[in-house]
Amino acid sequence: MSELFTDAEDVRRRLAEVGHLVDVGTATALYLATVLDRPLLLEGEPGVGKTSAAKALAEALDTPLIRLQCYEGLTAGEALYEWNYQRQLLAVRLTEARGEHLADADLFTEEFLLDRPLLRAVRHQGPLPPVLLIDEIDRADDEFEALLFEFLGEWAITIPELGTFAAVRPPVVVLTSNRSRELHDALRRRCLYHWIDFPSPERAAEILRRSVPAANEPLIASATEFIGRVRALDLDKAPGMAEAIDWVSALAALRVSRLARRDVVTTLSAVAKSPDDRTAITGALEELGYPEEARRP
Repeated sequence: MSELFTDAEDVRRRLAEVGHLVDVGTATALYLATVLDRPLLLEGEPGVGKTSAAKALAEALDTPLIRLQCYEGLTAGEALYEWNYQRQLLAVRLTEARGEHLADADLFTEEFLLDRPLLRAVRHQGPLPPVLLIDEIDRADDEFEALLFEFLGEWAITIPELGTFAAVRPPVVVLTSNRSRELHDALRRRCLYHWIDFPSPERAAEILRRSVPAANEPLIASATEFIGRVRALDLDKAPGMAEAIDWVSALAALRVSRLARRDVVTTLSAVAKSPDDRTAITGALEELGYPEEARRP
């Protein structure tokens, strides 16, 4: 089968066509993940585009996106597979009503199997492999990572009652982490790795242009500068591109064409995600270039 992309520049171009801009490093990491059949671990601050990169990759390839959202307490059944106990019970009752007996082996067949994200990715049938997004793996328990080892190492899942299911072609796997905890070395060894930085001012402005077409150039320029300077403050949660897009969208919806202090204050909830951060940003507005006497032209 031919390669999914010709090179890293092809990745950049095709992701840009679906509205997602990536730098050379991210494009190269995504390209290598597809040609080497290796899972890719993307780390970075929340809001820098880790999840959206995987979504855009699936859209650019026109292939299904299979998402496993991780959280504390995530079980193997929710990630791998489960048995449809309701259908099994119904089958038993129907068999008993006919005066027959159903053997245990008859209850554990593919007819009663429920595919969860990992098994769905392995059993995918199509011209292209799916993109499997294992989102926020750092939020899952340590024990859950061990469940991934066979899958990530062999692209296979073993079901004791049915045997081993192996992917005809490995899915494109993207794991994301906000580094809320350290991941196992064994998991990292199985993955390619890339850290996504907050974009440069030029690329941030271009992302805003594409994401919020209603915003004019003066607003995009001033908002980009403001976000960059706010990120230098000592905040609990520095705004990422997701917050920047939400903020500029709010400003554009309010028909703001040129940023002033009153606009910042009234829309600050899109940027500051805690009371302390709101206080810190508000207190720094004069230093950031928005003094009290500033008025909209």
